[in-house]
Amino acid sequence: MTSTVREALANLSDSRLDLSLSLVSALKSAASSFSLSSGEQLHSIAFKSGLHRSNLYVSNALIHLYARCGQIYTAHRLFFSAALLSTASWNILLAAHLRCPNPDLHLDNARSLFGRMPHKDRVSFTTMIMALAKHGSAAEAVALFRDMMAAGVTPNEVTLAAVISSCSRIDSRAAWMAKASHAAAAKCGLDGLLLVATNLVHGYAVSSNFDDAEALFAVMPEKNTVTWNVLLKGYAKAGCIKSARSVFDRIPEKDTVSWGTLIDGYLLAGSLEGALLAFREMLQEVESNPNEVMLVNLVSSCSLCTAIATGQQLHAVILKAGLDFHPFVQTTLIHLYSECSRIDLALLQFRCGSKNLSSWNAMIAGFIQNNEMTAARQMFDEMPDRDVVSWSTMIAGYAQCGHHDAALTLFREMRRIGMQPNEITLVSALSAVAGSTSLEEGKWVLDYINNNSVPLTDNLCASLIDMHAKCGSIQNSIVLFNSVRETYAGISSWNAIICGLAMHGHADASLALFSGLLKTRIKPNSITFIGVLSACCHSGLVAIGRQYFDSIRSVYGLQPSIKHYGCMVDLLGRAGHLEEAEEVDRIDADGTRCGHLG
Repeated sequence: MTSTVREALANLSDSRLDLSLSLVSALKSAASSFSLSSGEQLHSIAFKSGLHRSNLYVSNALIHLYARCGQIYTAHRLFFSAALLSTASWNILLAAHLRCPNPDLHLDNARSLFGRMPHKDRVSFTTMIMALAKHGSAAEAVALFRDMMAAGVTPNEVTLAAVISSCSRIDSRAAWMAKASHAAAAKCGLDGLLLVATNLVHGYAVSSNFDDAEALFAVMPEKNTVTWNVLLKGYAKAGCIKSARSVFDRIPEKDTVSWGTLIDGYLLAGSLEGALLAFREMLQEVESNPNEVMLVNLVSSCSLCTAIATGQQLHAVILKAGLDFHPFVQTTLIHLYSECSRIDLALLQFRCGSKNLSSWNAMIAGFIQNNEMTAARQMFDEMPDRDVVSWSTMIAGYAQCGHHDAALTLFREMRRIGMQPNEITLVSALSAVAGSTSLEEGKWVLDYINNNSVPLTDNLCASLIDMHAKCGSIQNSIVLFNSVRETYAGISSWNAIICGLAMHGHADASLALFSGLLKTRIKPNSITFIGVLSACCHSGLVAIGRQYFDSIRSVYGLQPSIKHYGCMVDLLGRAGHLEEAEEVDRIDADGTRCGHLG
């Protein structure tokens, strides 16, 4: 029991008026200190005096106490048994539902409670709007704000901040919603307040409306570092790194968020060098220290560029800052060394660092990436605990290395012990079946998908189409594609059927589907053109093949790969254009020319 609560209990008066005031004060103290035991003593006093029913303020304070201490059902019972209720009573219970650890369940309960309220005030609407915004129901929050305005309830700056934040999350209408919320704020005379204006700048920035963002920013009577960071983040996320740097240089008081946002902007723009220069600048600032998120982002970028020397320098910074104990830092370092083909350093990091499930999984993935399946399996067998990622990584590794039987055996073992596969597991298992070219081997996988009503995704559909095609059942592939074409099919499913038809010699059907793809909003990628060029090769369509090859770069902005050149060499060679085929082969070998033939 806290000293404040003890004092409140000691000062309880015999006078009924004084007792009610003292009880309310003591209950508020108990609630603020989460002292449930003290609150229960106070509840007993309120019950004996009858104030729990006769005094509205005592009743509300009791509901608030139990709600604050996580006793939502007790708060609920007190509320519905109370003799006196006010709008404040409803608001207390509403807020209680929204503080609970299970947001989905209690958000539904809060919606129900809100709908039953006889009178809703500013607090009621604001509480509900904030909850909806926080839990991802942005459109609903905006709709409720409209209801609030229609009901003549005036919002405050907190209401508007929540609504503006929600508007910025409605991607399809973000630009229009930012202007609409600005107009609403101006109508209420609240657009000049720091909290509201900062959220408006954020709304404009996330919709890439930088003219309005800058115009509002310029006339703000007050700005803080958060306001500057909001504008900076907008430019950084939009890839406008020069503008982001300009804003950053104007920030009067930079904090770690400012530096982190600038560094992330450089990384997003593909400039590891710029990010590292900014990072070095930051280290020279007396009051700015790197955090684990910033360092993980930098190390991850080093992994993508296989920049091991820079990664090791960052590793030294991590050690100096004492951040190596974070599990995700450990995992990122293992991934860095694995990507850079230094599996010895990855293993050293694993052994020296704190071991957890993520680091075990990262090490297994590292061995697989470096074609050391035996070591990966040994580590898998030594794991004290395994999750679905562990199993999926091993199954995918076996499938990628052509060990199809081992992949399917492991999948069966996973199912035998009751571990539920995820999408990656199923895609990998289907890949193993496709590699084995035996549809009978895939019975386990197909049975699991059918019996468990596994939700279909583009990748899963593509794997099923590919498996049937490679196992010789192209008709099943066609039937499956047609059944998902208008619902689940993305570019992966289209690629699977285009390539599958080409592989089976159905060039006309493959090219017809490619024409159909071009009529959709789905953009072809490099894999699509491998299927298209293969179809041209099977049909001897040299001129059309040249056109499609040229369009890879000129129309679709893609970089032709060795596989595209291989298809063209095959196409030209089969058609008797041997000199041109040799020329293409030389182009591919030395990389002196890309994306144009003829």
